Amino acid sequence: MTELAEAAGITVRTLRFYRERGLIPPPRREGRIAWYDDRHLARLRTIAALLERGHTLTGIADLTTAFESGRDVGEVLELGSPTEEEPVRLTPGELADHFDGEVTPENLAAALDLGYLATDGEEIVHISRRLLDVSAALVREGVPLAEVLRAGARVREHAEALAELFTEALGPHVKDADVQRLRPLAKAVVDAELSLALDRRLRAPGT
Repeated sequence: MTELAEAAGITVRTLRFYRERGLIPPPRREGRIAWYDDRHLARLRTIAALLERGHTLTGIADLTTAFESGRDVGEVLELGSPTEEEPVRLTPGELADHFDGEVTPENLAAALDLGYLATDGEEIVHISRRLLDVSAALVREGVPLAEVLRAGARVREHAEALAELFTEALGPHVKDADVQRLRPLAKAVVDAELSLALDRRLRAPGT
């Protein structure tokens, strides 16, 4: 414990307090010896970074609980499945930097439930760089992150329906490999229809 506290730049008393609050996982024990490792040091550095950004210990504890209840990265990404999206690895501090002041326990839990975020050891993995960049851009434009996530959940429902429509329409006529190859055509149809729908919305009286 003394060695870990020195490496993290805190006192043993502070480390013991963090452990009692559940902010760091328990050590591995061999008899009366408690072993701490790089995971514990990474967690302590994350706590320090979040404290510097104005988070309270209570808020950090809530974030830790939500973070540790998230699904494993392999479960969310379904490793081995075809994907065009690029996952992004982040520390909790880097995630906070993307959404300054908006990474609350409630928003983090919502993102985990939606499947935008997964956990991999001490890192957070966002399933899509494009979704991460767009979400952060919307927050910078003044849209609350909670609203971005609610909209994302609704978009997910419609996207699932569109994917089902596409695969059912092509399934009887092409092989599975061809369905994969024709993905860009399906995306082009959706993009064009969404563009036309936005045109109609923005031209509507009172818009």
